Amino acid sequence: MFDIGMGELGLIAVVGLLVLGPERLPRVARTTGALLRKARQSWQGVRADIERELAAEDLKQTLRETAAAANPTPDLQRAVESNLVEPAPLPTAPPPSPSGASTESPGHEQH
Repeated sequence: MFDIGMGELGLIAVVGLLVLGPERLPRVARTTGALLRKARQSWQGVRADIERELAAEDLKQTLRETAAAANPTPDLQRAVESNLVEPAPLPTAPPPSPSGASTESPGHEQH
């Protein structure tokens, strides 16, 4: 993490021993270790949160793209518009016969 070698750690330990003394050095080392551990855990928590948010955003984007690709409306609209032809006129009722004969079947009386 800090790219500190064994020689550098030894030098820091000797300076710490001279400055703090043999009584306080172990307590300071434990406190420093605990603080570094908490800082590392906090950083990993923040990193995990960021990665989770990025994964959620990627998932949302994928869902949007999938929904857009699965929506056939634009393709169908274009297909219908490109194949649009003038509709044939609707059939109308046949004109009445000139003889005035009834088109009803025999056996049914008109009221």
